[in-house]
Amino acid sequence: MAVAAGGIATVGLGGTAFAAGAAGERGGTTPAGAGVGSDGEVCYRLTSETVEGPYYIDADKIRRDVTEDREGIPLLLALKVIDSETCRPIRNAAVDIWHCDAAGVYSGYEGQGNGGGGGGPAPTGEPPTGEPPTGAPTGAPPGGGHQEPTDDSRYLRGTWRTDRHGQVTFRTVFPGWYRGRCVHIHVKVHVDGEWTDAGYEGGHTCHTGQFFFDEESVLASAVVEPYASNAAERTTLTEDTIYDQSGTQGGLLKLRYDKRDIARGVHGSITVGVDPDATEDGQGSPPRPSASASASDSASASAASSVSDS
Repeated sequence: MAVAAGGIATVGLGGTAFAAGAAGERGGTTPAGAGVGSDGEVCYRLTSETVEGPYYIDADKIRRDVTEDREGIPLLLALKVIDSETCRPIRNAAVDIWHCDAAGVYSGYEGQGNGGGGGGPAPTGEPPTGEPPTGAPTGAPPGGGHQEPTDDSRYLRGTWRTDRHGQVTFRTVFPGWYRGRCVHIHVKVHVDGEWTDAGYEGGHTCHTGQFFFDEESVLASAVVEPYASNAAERTTLTEDTIYDQSGTQGGLLKLRYDKRDIARGVHGSITVGVDPDATEDGQGSPPRPSASASASDSASASAASSVSDS
């Protein structure tokens, strides 16, 4: 994994303009022990692997703009995939992303409600009397085994190829949240396959991970509609059981946005270091969070402690 250097002055985000001069930048930091590639980029050994989760749907939407009709803060997600051993870019890889909408709902699984497993709607009616309360979650726990889709919706999902620089960019919206998980985006990287008129065929999955958002950006999004209407209990970055608290290496995005108005749009970036010879399908156990958060995460947690998650 590498921390992308530099930036561009203006990035269009769904009809809005992201002005770098007026924006703040937060996110991944460079840990000790990182190497430097031939192009001068900071390079990590490997990006953290995570579980696939219940809501993956195999690549059937070959596109860069995955927004469809979902409302939310425009997010331009710029990724770069490199060989973790040599730091060289990996071209023609297939990169999948998928995430919930502002209300915490995954496409293909709308029947699961807000997050489905571990994230269903809040109980309603009288207090529990021994029977499960109405509306209690019935799906698998967060990070559990794959579930079959419940419907044909496919918003906020897509697959695209990396260019000769190992780069790929997606247009989407800032994700929401559901009970049991912090705000995140899922990702898979596939290599050694073939691009055809029908899409991407063959090859193998060399990385399954998740991208995360610092607390300051999440708190800023939470006061903007439709996020403000999401009443689900929110798990903070430092409370999450999937994020390993290792900063950029663990998938913490570098974010740029106007601190005065996050609704104008967010630019997120990260470079993912993978072992192209490995098979990482995300079917293993989730990582155990480290005992202490990174310095940047601790600062975000301190800022969050003064603001009610409700």
